[in-house]
Amino acid sequence: MSASAKTVNRVTVASLLVALGIIYGDIGTSPLYVLKAIIGEKKIDETLVYGGVSLIFWTLVFQTTIKYVWLTLRADNQGEGGVFSLYALVRRYSKYLVIPTILGATTLLADGIITPPISVASAIEGLHAVHGLENTIIPGNLLTVGIVIAIISALFFFQRFGTQMIGKAFGPIMAIWFSMLLVIGSIEIMHFPGVLKAISPFYGYNLLVHYKEGFWLLGAVFLCTTGAEALYSDLGHCGIKNIRITWIFVKISLVVNYIGQAAWVMHDHTTYLKIINPVTKITTLELNPFFEMMPHWFLLPSIVIATAATIIASQALISGSFTLISEAMNLNFWPRVTLRQPSNIKGQIYIPSINSILWFGCILMVVYFKNSSNMEAAYGFSITIAMMMTTVLLTYFLLYKLKWNKIYVALIIGLFAIIETSFFIANVAKIKERWMFLFFELFIFMTMYTWYYARKINNRFVKFVDIGKYTNQLIELSCDDAIPKFATHLIYLSKANSRSQIEEKIIKSIFAKKPKRADVYWFLHINRTSEPYTMNYDVSELIDDKVIKVNINIGFRVQPKSEMYFKRIVQELVLNKELNLHIRPDGSTKYNPEPDFKFVVIEKFLSIENEFSLREGMLLKSYFLLKDMSLSDEKAFGLDKCDVVVEHVPLVYHPASGIELIRVKREEVLEK
Repeated sequence: MSASAKTVNRVTVASLLVALGIIYGDIGTSPLYVLKAIIGEKKIDETLVYGGVSLIFWTLVFQTTIKYVWLTLRADNQGEGGVFSLYALVRRYSKYLVIPTILGATTLLADGIITPPISVASAIEGLHAVHGLENTIIPGNLLTVGIVIAIISALFFFQRFGTQMIGKAFGPIMAIWFSMLLVIGSIEIMHFPGVLKAISPFYGYNLLVHYKEGFWLLGAVFLCTTGAEALYSDLGHCGIKNIRITWIFVKISLVVNYIGQAAWVMHDHTTYLKIINPVTKITTLELNPFFEMMPHWFLLPSIVIATAATIIASQALISGSFTLISEAMNLNFWPRVTLRQPSNIKGQIYIPSINSILWFGCILMVVYFKNSSNMEAAYGFSITIAMMMTTVLLTYFLLYKLKWNKIYVALIIGLFAIIETSFFIANVAKIKERWMFLFFELFIFMTMYTWYYARKINNRFVKFVDIGKYTNQLIELSCDDAIPKFATHLIYLSKANSRSQIEEKIIKSIFAKKPKRADVYWFLHINRTSEPYTMNYDVSELIDDKVIKVNINIGFRVQPKSEMYFKRIVQELVLNKELNLHIRPDGSTKYNPEPDFKFVVIEKFLSIENEFSLREGMLLKSYFLLKDMSLSDEKAFGLDKCDVVVEHVPLVYHPASGIELIRVKREEVLEK
């Protein structure tokens, strides 16, 4: 385990508060809407209410506690978690794990579009219960929708400034939120202690088997565990011990609040929570048990706390989306896009393009669904798929990394497969309510699929050569004063893992057309490791004082700054008086003290000479289209434009064949 991972795993009051503030926003705000979604427009009775609470309780036990808190958190990659970290651990064991990884990442990003709207809308709609605001704040009306859009827009706007300052308040606010859940729920239970029997699995079984269309209520029950994936994704920020300790408090608070809501529903003499006029389709009654069981004097403060908690939940999801895309770029699942670090906090990043996409998607969600009740009908489908894909990857981790007995793994994974398949089937019914989501998910999936597999095709045509074959030519070129010097230090970015090899296109670049004469030729290889924060390098002198190979090993969560790394390495070599760099001119002059470095980046373009199969043609054309829209290689690798030369070479994948050109004599043409 790395030093940073050990630091994160320390348990202190501060670390526990950090865990509360970062991890539990999504799952922690689910009491705002879950029981309301289960009951919906149905008549209130014991089978429905107690059965719903029973299923919520056992879902939190099996799906959240056992699968994620106990089992999945074991799959830490040097202290980091998430679908890409898990993939990096197990990808060597099967080439077929790419698709589950892409599906998992796609659905997690899709979740980032619906969680902020449903959470914030549920909190703001609580104002409807405040005396004097009944006719002003109405779920779905223009004012309510406007307030929700304003809060979400402000949240996305302030992403560019980071959360360094306000982030310190997240932990205490969430501690207040969970304490409120616990206290309010406990008060209701003390009034009606008989409701505690609702946690019995009998009531859950009774609801699924005997209640009309009871099985389909699993789609609403599943909403209680939608934030479970965040427990694993944010492992690197908090550490496994802090997550497991805080989960005890969080789970008790959630369960007590759900049971408290059930107590209020069963003993408030209310027949329905929601009534819709069948003729006009206008909602004439809509009660949220979460806010209805609040004491009147505490209703407004509870709404303020709930709104703060939902904003924190949204913030955690947005930050998670940025991290997900950053990892996808580094593992070659996503085109390179602009990435910024708005603060000095490790791991805190901001991706403008993803921020805009998520903001636009959230606003469309609010405008289309208008209120949280409508959003509930569309929520959950994406996360069921994400959890199923995590289960697939987790199977390989248990078998090949932990080397568990195959029978035990089959039993454990079989149990989760049954649970998650049941949730998936129940959530499939939501597709008709969320059809517009499919376009967004298809876009994300196809972008990842195209980028990953087109790069595979592209890399098949990278030819490597042995540098040793060109030793004499390189020495001769470097000493040939008849050829103008291109640079003192000439640096090429290379994909070659082997110490003695480089790409053939680099050799052609050096010798073809106008040869590039330099005092020293450097070949810089950036190697992405399966560990998150690796930062080390090695240096090999391939030709004395002339050709040097540098391998920089960078973790998949580190953003490359190749030029800065390279210059630091050269400085260390000079200080250590290695490779005779300290006694040779570096290209600096009295007019310009900076060393003369020149980086060469070779970019490919798709040649018109190609013939493709349908799949490969679509993949490559889409890949180069995405490449044109994404960040250039020099920016992606952290190179300054003034030090970079970009060369373009054609990619000839499958040369066109069967072209027949018949020469016609000029005399024959004239006769005709």
